[in-house]
Amino acid sequence: MTHYIDHFPDREVYINGEAHLYFGGTSYLGLQTDAAFQDIFISNIKKYGTNYGASRKSNIRFSIYKEVELYLSEMVGCEDAITLSSGYLAGQLIAQYYHSLNCSLFYTPNTHSALITNDTQVYANYLELAQGISAYLLKKPNETPVVFLDSIDFSGNNYPYFTALKKLPLKECILVVDDSHGIGIIEENGSGVFNLVKAMQPKELVVCCSLGKGFGIQAGAIFGKTKIINNLKNTPFYGGASPATPASIATLKNAENIYRKKREILNSNMSYFSSKVKSLHYFTSMNGHPSFTFSNKNLSKNLAKNNIIITNFHYPNEDSPLMSRIVLSASHTKSDLDYLLKCLHKFLE
Repeated sequence: MTHYIDHFPDREVYINGEAHLYFGGTSYLGLQTDAAFQDIFISNIKKYGTNYGASRKSNIRFSIYKEVELYLSEMVGCEDAITLSSGYLAGQLIAQYYHSLNCSLFYTPNTHSALITNDTQVYANYLELAQGISAYLLKKPNETPVVFLDSIDFSGNNYPYFTALKKLPLKECILVVDDSHGIGIIEENGSGVFNLVKAMQPKELVVCCSLGKGFGIQAGAIFGKTKIINNLKNTPFYGGASPATPASIATLKNAENIYRKKREILNSNMSYFSSKVKSLHYFTSMNGHPSFTFSNKNLSKNLAKNNIIITNFHYPNEDSPLMSRIVLSASHTKSDLDYLLKCLHKFLE
C-alpha cells in the first residue's frame, strides 16, 4: 500500500495521524533528522547558498569540490574522485562514457538501472554472464569487456564475499561497481567496497555511488584512477551538468565525527538484532549491512497490522518483483528493535 506523508520518515512515520515504527528506506545513519547534522548543513547553506547551477567547467569555481574529492579519494583508497549531483547521474556518466567508446558492456544480475544504457542486456545469472564474457574474449581477444554490478544487490550474491564475481576473468575486464548502498556504512570508516574489489585484481576498477544513503546528502561520486577520472571530467555529459550543491559537499567533510558515531550506533543495532532474531535464515541478509530481505507478503501485512512499516513495493517499476525489506538504522532504539523482534517471532513461530 502506498502512503503519502508530509514529514521525513525517521524511526517513526505518521500515517493518518497514527504513529508507526519505520523499518524501511535508505537513511541508514538517520542523518536527515539529526539536529547536529542539520546545524552543520544549515551553516553551510548560509556560506555557500542553497544551490549552485553553474558548470564545474565555469570560470568561477568553488574550492570545496576539489577539497572534498581529495578527502573522499583518501577515505576510499583510490587515486582520484569526482562528485556529481546524484548517484544516478554518476552511474549514467560511466555507462554512457564506455558506450560512446563502443565497448561491450556486460551486466550482472540485479544491476541498478543507473548503470544501464538502452541497448544492453542484464544477465539472469552469473553462469550465463561468465559464458558470455568467455565467448566475447575468444572472439575479440584484444578488446576489454566492461562488467557492471551493484556491490549491494540484496540477493546476497555480491557483498561481502563476491563469490560468483571472483569466478569471472577479472584480470581481463574493466569492472564498474555501484556502491550506493555500501559507501558510508560498510567496511572501515564507511569506505565501501573499493579496496575489497581492488584486491580481486580487475584490469581496471571504477566505483560510483550515491552519497545520499550513507552520508545523507544529495550528491553522487565516482572513484578510480586519475586517467579515467580526467576522461570523465572532459565529457560534455559532465561539463553540461550542474554539480551537487556546495553546501552538501562541504557538510560531508564537516560531519566526519557525526558519521563515525552514527556508524557505531548502527553497528550496535545490527549486532543486537542479528543476535536476537530467531529465524535469521528466513531473510536474505549480508554480514555488515542493515537490510533483511524476504518474499512473504503475509509478513509485510502482519507487520503493518502491528504498526510497523517496512520497504515494500515493486522496484524499479510496477512490472518488477515485490521488494520487501526490513531496514535498520542508527535512529532506532533498543525498544524499537525489541518490538520488531516480538512481532517477527510471533509471526514466524
